[in-house]
Amino acid sequence: MTNATMEETQETREQLAEACRQRAAQYGFISRLFRKEITPELLDELHGLHYRVHTGNDNIDEGYRLIATYLSGIWDNTITELAADYMRTFFGHGYSGHAAAYPFESIYTNEKRLLMQGARDEVLALYRAAGLDKKDDWKEGEDHIALELEYMQVLALRTANALEVGDERQATTLLKSQLNFLDDHLYAWAPLLAIDMKRFSQTDFYTGLAFLMEGFLEEDVELLEDILEE
Repeated sequence: MTNATMEETQETREQLAEACRQRAAQYGFISRLFRKEITPELLDELHGLHYRVHTGNDNIDEGYRLIATYLSGIWDNTITELAADYMRTFFGHGYSGHAAAYPFESIYTNEKRLLMQGARDEVLALYRAAGLDKKDDWKEGEDHIALELEYMQVLALRTANALEVGDERQATTLLKSQLNFLDDHLYAWAPLLAIDMKRFSQTDFYTGLAFLMEGFLEEDVELLEDILEE
């Protein structure tokens, strides 16, 4: 291999590692918005962010537009309004299986729309195989949307680390694991969750989050497929 070829290979690895770090950051960002209600500190942070206008994905663009528009008009009761909408959107007025956009894979992959079903056991096994476990203060099921997004964040970061040390075999294995998880779990039900979020949310913030998540997952599936083909 010539020096020029080696340099090109190294540059490609560095670019891909950076792309994976950016993916990880976006997964972490979206996961946090699903994990729990917005705090005053997070609201200040969100209000200070720059939201892209044209990303090339209509769903992402609409998500950012709705979130930015909502945040441009924050007021004294915004935290209370967002907390109420978080509960209304994701938990409704009581569990019936159809009263809210329940953020659990089992609800969308089980015919009876029940919690703690096969999907939860499957993702839990994957987390443990990756050396991960939920924190003690997490009281929800392991198939919660926030944890599935965080799992992808961890794998993306591990991929970036593998690329940076030149371990292409490990990086490829991790990329395949991420695409498989999207195909078998996250992307198999998250678009359905997004539909329900648009139906039940009453603020542009959580409607925007639905569009943003849906668009980002669309983009990530295509990106991973392209990378693995090459």
